[in-house]
Amino acid sequence: MKMTDLFLGELERETASTRRTLERVPEGRYDWKPHDKSMVLGYLAELVARLPSWTVFTIKQDSLDLSTYKAQPLRTTRELLEEFDASVAGAREALANTTDEHLLKPWRLLVAGQVVMEQVRHVVLRDSVFSHLAHHRGQLTVYLRLLDLPVPAIYGPSADEKTF
Repeated sequence: MKMTDLFLGELERETASTRRTLERVPEGRYDWKPHDKSMVLGYLAELVARLPSWTVFTIKQDSLDLSTYKAQPLRTTRELLEEFDASVAGAREALANTTDEHLLKPWRLLVAGQVVMEQVRHVVLRDSVFSHLAHHRGQLTVYLRLLDLPVPAIYGPSADEKTF
C-alpha cells in the first residue's frame, strides 16, 4: 500500500470527529483559557481548524518560515468550519497529487530563516500534522468539558455520546 493512501485514509477517518469537535466551540468565549499557562480557546480552535492545511505546506513547499506565516483570526463557528473544510479539501488534493517518492524528500520548518526542524515529508505528515491534530483536538475536548459543553465521541464513546 502506498503512503499517500494511508495518509488519505487517516485524513478521512479524522475529519468527521474533528469537525464535530469544532462545531461545539462556543462563540463569545474565544478569549477563555483554563489556566494562565494555557492558550486561549479561540487560538486552539483555529489551530485545530488549520492543521490539515499543513499537509499542503509539507507537500507543495520545501519549507515554511513561521515568522512569515500569518493567518486571519477566526471568530465564529461558521468561520472555523469553513476554514477546516477548506483545509481538509486542500490536504486531500495535495495527497492525491503527490507520490511516495516525494514524501521521502526532506522538508524544513524555519523561524526567522533558522531551521528548527528538518525531516522527510512523511515523518512531518505523521508527527507535525496528524499526531499534532489529534493532540490539539484532545486539548480542545478538555476545554469543552471544562466549559460544561458536550464532548463528542472520537475514538470511542464519550460521557455525552454513547455511540460513535
